[in-house]
Amino acid sequence: MHLKNWQEEKGSAFLYLIVAKQEKDKTKKALFRELAAVAEKQASMWEAEMKKTGKKPPKVYRPDVRTRFVAFLLRYFAIHNLRFILSAMKVRGMSVYGEHQLTHHHSHAFAHGNTKLEKRHKGLSTAGNLRAAVFGVNDGLVSNVSLVLGMVGGGASLQVIILSGVAGLLAGACSMAAGEFVSMRSQREFFEYQIALEKEELDLYPEEEAAELAHIYHARGLPKKEAKELANHLISNPQVALDTLAREELGLNPQDLGSPLGAALSSFFSFACGALLPLLPFLTSNSQWNLLFSILLTACALFLVGATLSLFTNLSAILGGLRMLLIGSAAGAVTYLIGRVIGVTLS
Repeated sequence: MHLKNWQEEKGSAFLYLIVAKQEKDKTKKALFRELAAVAEKQASMWEAEMKKTGKKPPKVYRPDVRTRFVAFLLRYFAIHNLRFILSAMKVRGMSVYGEHQLTHHHSHAFAHGNTKLEKRHKGLSTAGNLRAAVFGVNDGLVSNVSLVLGMVGGGASLQVIILSGVAGLLAGACSMAAGEFVSMRSQREFFEYQIALEKEELDLYPEEEAAELAHIYHARGLPKKEAKELANHLISNPQVALDTLAREELGLNPQDLGSPLGAALSSFFSFACGALLPLLPFLTSNSQWNLLFSILLTACALFLVGATLSLFTNLSAILGGLRMLLIGSAAGAVTYLIGRVIGVTLS
């Protein structure tokens, strides 16, 4: 166990120096060099523990394949794009690539347990869930109307169109749900592991954790003295300390782990609702106007989805709706023409 911890700290120090080398901002560059020094100090502590148990620590640290691969990625990709991979490799300080810098007002809020920032995190999470649901409906709309139009273009009967549409709805909804479950489960496992790791490190060497936190706060805009005082104050309260370390060192929100099952069900039903709309006219009647009603219903829904998404982009609702309508129309037209060609070829 001591050897593994030593290797992790040495690996972190190795990556910190590469991040510092790639970083253009002088403040961030200094931060990661300081974090590398803290990681080396922690590695020395584990080295001392190994010696106490009679084990001989390695003379030279040799990065493993995973660490070398991440170092390779850092040379070709922006650091902020790799922040979750880096967090998994015990590279702290990823919160400096967040949306905002820490100010005196924020430091005061943290120190006094103010909930305003927590509400902001929850607001962002709620907005993200709403946007995901809207995209799920949109995916269902576009994919199933394209499928229906393709079958109509191929000259399929009403029974075949309904069967294909229902199959497309179920297949797409199940695929979305499975993908979302795996994604959320993996993300939750990552969060849980990293938070547990922070808790263990907080118990083992709180002073070093406070030093890391102070370096991060300084890099985010606080004077060194104030950053150190704030870090020491937060570390003195274990419950607050763990929450803060997860946010500031890892860039994670411990209270936003999410439910894999909830995400899967949400994806399933949002996709299914969208995919059901193009099918409704065919399910309710056997009329020659079914296709027209299906197209009109889908067009209205696509416009509404585009207008809703404009809430997240601050663009015109009309332009957003028209853009989504154009994209959906293009997808439907392509599949209809392909179905037409295949239908003529097979007949």
